[in-house]
Amino acid sequence: MIYKFRIISDEVSNFKLEISIDADDTFLSLRNAILDAVGYTKDQMDSFLICDEDWQKEKEVTLADMGSDSDEDIWLMEDTRLSDLIEDEGQRLMFVFDYLTNRAFFMEMKELVPSKSLADPLCSRKEGRPPKQVIDMDEFENKINNTASASGNSLDDLDADFYGSDDFNLDEFDEEGFDDLKIE
Repeated sequence: MIYKFRIISDEVSNFKLEISIDADDTFLSLRNAILDAVGYTKDQMDSFLICDEDWQKEKEVTLADMGSDSDEDIWLMEDTRLSDLIEDEGQRLMFVFDYLTNRAFFMEMKELVPSKSLADPLCSRKEGRPPKQVIDMDEFENKINNTASASGNSLDDLDADFYGSDDFNLDEFDEEGFDDLKIE
């Protein structure tokens, strides 16, 4: 069985990626296919988040065992097959590629092709340029300070609402990112 994923970024509006991969491949194979397709190095910590329809984390698949003391199951990329955690079209995932600034690609399994297999993952579509893999922390801090100054606030005045908006509409995110793409 083949899974076809669409991948977008909330940082770069014209960036889109499509990856086809065998359902029996591991999350590590998917990770490497994504990193190769966008030209990122493989020396950073990253993880996949299996999400519900509202992009809320349900499970995390990590590159390495982080030594969690919780009762949650530990899913490692090299040991976990995609078919272990992904079964349905429409399944949403996030690929967190920058832990320090919590940056990620948003993914959706758009098509499940039964009775076929794929020896190696395939990037079937790439549009736009991906965001930088790692943001320089001075640059990141300057952006935050400039945004705070422009809004008339000091950095100390910013709270959790700084990164969100009550006017955010999840349907708009989906339409722009996923609905206009066709898998060939």
